[in-house]
Amino acid sequence: MAEYGFYHLTRTPMEQALPKLLGRVLAGGGRAMVRLASTERLEALDAALWTCPDPDWLPHGTPRSGNAPLQPIWLTTEDAGPEGAPNGARFLFLLEGVESARIEAFDRVLDLFDGGDEDSVIAARQRWKAAKAAGHVLAYWQQGPRGWEKKA
Repeated sequence: MAEYGFYHLTRTPMEQALPKLLGRVLAGGGRAMVRLASTERLEALDAALWTCPDPDWLPHGTPRSGNAPLQPIWLTTEDAGPEGAPNGARFLFLLEGVESARIEAFDRVLDLFDGGDEDSVIAARQRWKAAKAAGHVLAYWQQGPRGWEKKA
């Protein structure tokens, strides 16, 4: 079972929080797949990651740029295939309320949701219940004054 973490954004928007989390994955030698809800958001995130100041280098690719196996970070609107992420990622980031039918293909899932959007919070609670019922190890993280704080 995957370790499934819910990341409650309360202090910074996703565009600021995500790069730091991705940087941690890369610093640990990992690979990530980031799943978004729309092509427009994917293209905006693609551009933002190339100009991100912290960390200043987040090598990544998209279906448009291709070469998934060579990409440490893969941005997509598609779910992982039966064999997992096309770039061999063991970390799955779910943004904008998207879900995955291939959670078992990953060691860790990071579900980021906007705490300022009540619909997003309600949907995250539903995803939590479904992940718990599926037997995943769950963790809840919330942004605090000194960064991410794990809550009980």
